[in-house]
Amino acid sequence: MPARHVMPATWRDLPVGSRVVVRRRRDDDPAPDEPPFTDVLGELLAVDDSGVLIRTRRGEVRVPAADIVLAKPVPPAPPRRGTR
Repeated sequence: MPARHVMPATWRDLPVGSRVVVRRRRDDDPAPDEPPFTDVLGELLAVDDSGVLIRTRRGEVRVPAADIVLAKPVPPAPPRRGTR
């Protein structure tokens, strides 16, 4: 049976070291036709009252608590395919 991910009560309850996705308010000023949110996907490095720190493929991203709209654990990334 595949592992099930239990939804934490809040983003503050996410376990450090887990793979997560955090939906956040954009910190730039999006145009009216652009979405007001963006997602951050990666390994959760730290959680505190000021927000979360996530290691993404592009580096570490700090998401302030005030910008977090939704956060949840996600399954591990699929293995990368070899070159053909």
